[in-house]
Amino acid sequence: MSVLQSSMLSKPNTLLKHVLLSTALVSVAVLTGCASKPQVNNTARYAVAPDFYTVRSGDTLSGIAARYGLSYESIAAMNDIVPPYKIYVGQSIRLKNTGSKRTTTTQAVAQAEPIQRQSIALPSQSSSVPAPVVTAPQVATPVTAPVTVSKQNGLKWVRPSTGPVLQHFDLAKNVKGVRFAGKTGDAVLAAADGQVMYSADGLPEYGQLILIKHVDGYITAYAHNSKLLVQSGQNVTAGQKIAEMGNSGAQQTMLEFQVRLDGKPINPGNVLPIN
Repeated sequence: MSVLQSSMLSKPNTLLKHVLLSTALVSVAVLTGCASKPQVNNTARYAVAPDFYTVRSGDTLSGIAARYGLSYESIAAMNDIVPPYKIYVGQSIRLKNTGSKRTTTTQAVAQAEPIQRQSIALPSQSSSVPAPVVTAPQVATPVTAPVTVSKQNGLKWVRPSTGPVLQHFDLAKNVKGVRFAGKTGDAVLAAADGQVMYSADGLPEYGQLILIKHVDGYITAYAHNSKLLVQSGQNVTAGQKIAEMGNSGAQQTMLEFQVRLDGKPINPGNVLPIN
C-alpha cells in the first residue's frame, strides 16, 4: 500500500464531510434563489377613471370601459350612445355620473393657433337680425341671404343653413339634430366660432362630415356634404362657409346639423332659433 493510499484511507471522514458540506451549500444556494423570486400577482389593475375622457384614434367603447374597469353599457347610457356603440375621435365621453359639468378649453388638433373668442355687439338674446352688410373687400364669398343669429353662453350662434327644416330634433325617432333641405352646392355655415376637429368621410352613415369643437364643451356636426372646404385643426368663425350641401350617406340632398354638449346631443333650438 502506498503512502498516498494510506493517507486517503486514514481520512475517510474528512472527505465525506467535504462532499456533504459542498452538497449542502449548493442546496442552500438553490433554495435561496427560489425563495428570492417575486410572487406573481394576478389581480387585475385598472387605471383611475377621470370624470370625462376624450376619444382617441383606435378607441372603442368596450376598450375604454375595460381600461378603467367599467361597464360599457353604463358608459353608453350616461352618454346616450346607442348600439352599435360607435364613437368618434375627439368626442368627450362621461365616465363618472358625478353630475358635474365639464369645463374645457379648446386646444389645437394639429398645432394650429388657439381659438380667439370675438367680442361681438348683438341685440338681445335669441333675436333674429340680418347679417351686417360688409362693404370692405373680402377674401371669402359673402353669404347674400339673411342669416339668423343668436347669443348663448358667450358664443355667437348662426343658423348653419338658410334652407327649410325637413325634420326637427327628436331622439324618439333617432333624429339627433335638425335636418335642413336644399340643393347640391348650397352653402353650409359654421354655427359658431371654433376649431375643426374632423373633416372626412370615415363614418358612412354621415357621409362627408365636419365636426367643430367650441368652448365650454360644445361640438357641432355637419353631415351629408358634397364638398368639404375646411381641414382638421383649422379655426373657423361663425357664419363662415365650411362645406357645400349634398347627399353623401343620405337618400336625399340635405344638411344634418347636430349640437352636442359634453358628448350628449341636445336640441339645436336651445342655442339658436331654427324656425
